[in-house]
Amino acid sequence: QVQLVESGGGLVQAGGSLRLSCAASGRTFSIYTLGWFRQAPGKEREFVAASGGSTTYAGSVKGRFTISRDNAKNTVYLQMNSLKPEDTAVYYCAARTVVTGPFGSWGQGTQVTVSS
Repeated sequence: QVQLVESGGGLVQAGGSLRLSCAASGRTFSIYTLGWFRQAPGKEREFVAASGGSTTYAGSVKGRFTISRDNAKNTVYLQMNSLKPEDTAVYYCAARTVVTGPFGSWGQGTQVTVSS
């Protein structure tokens, strides 16, 4: 099993920046992809970014967010710049041990609030 713990959320003004971190523990050697998802109030959870064999981003964050991994620390980061009020959501870290398919491990989430 893989355990994930996010940190770094908070309140920021529009146009500001935040960096989220996600530390993985457990069977970290089995992780292929680490990703970030988010869920805004009243909306479904949506994909934000992932880092595996390649790096992918949702169109809404491309050019503003950057995902990176430190494999030595078993940590994935999400640098978020030029934040907008519509980026307000609970952000979740996720891991999967296969090349494709569903993410099987999830963190507890961290709140990001962007004020206008």
